[in-house]
Amino acid sequence: MKDIVWIIIVILVIGWLVGFLAFPDVGGIIHVILVIAVILLIYKLVTGRNV
Repeated sequence: MKDIVWIIIVILVIGWLVGFLAFPDVGGIIHVILVIAVILLIYKLVTGRNV
């Protein structure tokens, strides 16, 4: 469970892809998921912490 942030990022990106392909009418929520994943990725890269 050392890299839980990476697991969350992967789950959010997969959820974004599934939502984007399966439910194209729900664009706002799907892109919020992608933004959260990108923010977590940037946080992980900037801090360099092993969460």
